[in-house]
Amino acid sequence: MPNPTHGVLPFIKIGAAVGAVALAFAFTAGWLTPERLSPDQIVDSLEQRGGDPTGHRRNHAKGICFTGYFEANGAGTRLSKAAIFATGRYPVIGRFAIATGDPVAADATGRVRSMAIRVVAPNGEEWRSGMNAMPVFPVATVEEFYQLTLAQDIDPKTGKPDPTAIPRFAASHPAVGVFAQWAATAPWTSSYADQSYYGLNAFRFVDAQGASHAVRWVMVPATPAETIAQADLAALGPDFLSTDLKNRVQKGELRWTLVATLGSPTDPTNDVTKVWPADREQVELGALVIQAAQDEANGPCHDYNYDPLILPPGIEPSDDPLLAARSAAYAESFDRRAAEADHYPRTKGAGQ
Repeated sequence: MPNPTHGVLPFIKIGAAVGAVALAFAFTAGWLTPERLSPDQIVDSLEQRGGDPTGHRRNHAKGICFTGYFEANGAGTRLSKAAIFATGRYPVIGRFAIATGDPVAADATGRVRSMAIRVVAPNGEEWRSGMNAMPVFPVATVEEFYQLTLAQDIDPKTGKPDPTAIPRFAASHPAVGVFAQWAATAPWTSSYADQSYYGLNAFRFVDAQGASHAVRWVMVPATPAETIAQADLAALGPDFLSTDLKNRVQKGELRWTLVATLGSPTDPTNDVTKVWPADREQVELGALVIQAAQDEANGPCHDYNYDPLILPPGIEPSDDPLLAARSAAYAESFDRRAAEADHYPRTKGAGQ
């Protein structure tokens, strides 16, 4: 008789420490008090946006794994004592995805694309980061994110979202307009490879002397963007992004430059709806190099939770309230898909 725990063992081994970290941040964020939103509520709202998320991440559900390395140039050592910024090459397991809760959504429906990475130093220190191909986030607080997600949920009576819900939300949350302007005007492309991926949340780099530096980061592609009309994307097929990525890495490595922007004391570190001024100092920390891509169902990224608060010494969270929220919600999403592993085997699933 098959072992009933066999399917969840990889998740248990990887997820135990992650869950403990997320629980600690949930306490500090006040999530576990009765009057506050809980990770369950956030993840429940993400599940109601259409599609069957069983066995999958509840957000950014459709994705593809990649492997490669981060080649640090040493410039980051003046800002952070993190081992991954010392000159050298460090292995990376990562993931591209589109921002959807539907694991079989057509790629043309994914306005926001994402990159997640796990970088490991020889001493075992890890850095995990989830980034998005947009320069600004539509909301700044957990409560706003929850309400915005509810506005996208499917009405069981109609099978569609309420068409008035998002306009009503935007009317009372003017910061959404900056994101909406980007979404309406930014060019579309048919590739993950030609996108810039923004960390969005602020963090703090801590150097060897203990000095703290407010930072945001972005992955800047070496691949030139090839724009395409949005109306033409559907003709490329439902999975054109993964197909394109596989074709590209078969021909050669793909590269991005990791660039850190240093904030001034007046720049907000707790509001992802606000972009820092363009004249802030920028430091190139090294290159992300992608060498191979693999379907997530049996790929190396399947069992990883890209919790943004899994950080090495030398990188610390800022006062951004969304960081603790992301960490706790990722852990809840991870637990749900781990519990569903026996019902949705790796050979069929896509793995937060």
